[in-house]
Amino acid sequence: MNQLAEKVESEVPALRHSIQALEDTMREMPQLDIKPVHYFAKGLYAREITIPAGTVLSGKIHKEEQINILSKGLITVVTEDGGEQLLRAPCTIISKPGTKRIAYVHEETVWTTLHATDETDLEKLEQDLIAPSFEALEHDKTEILGENQPWLG
Repeated sequence: MNQLAEKVESEVPALRHSIQALEDTMREMPQLDIKPVHYFAKGLYAREITIPAGTVLSGKIHKEEQINILSKGLITVVTEDGGEQLLRAPCTIISKPGTKRIAYVHEETVWTTLHATDETDLEKLEQDLIAPSFEALEHDKTEILGENQPWLG
């Protein structure tokens, strides 16, 4: 295994743990009620949220690759594989399966996540697209790929 791969493999669990620990701490604090706006088109589901400046938030763990569009604002995001990134609108990024973010919102931000799906039932979408934990995500990967297959997402 090359040195970069070894470094990433050793740091990802630590960063993943730190992100989860911060989210656990945040759950004990007062919560904002950020209402998503849902859009549906043929084969496409979009979930848009407007996040106030000064907010610290965590994202969900997505099972599938998706497109994220930052149409307004300035936000710092931290992920286990991308480190810290300052994103300014307009900005579009692709998220790999299993990505979880912690973010700080510098300016009011509008963030839209796009998923390729024909499903329109919000409860079913949540089940299909979101893993409740990293452990559940790993379980799903094992069921889909088999015990010793690489995850290339």
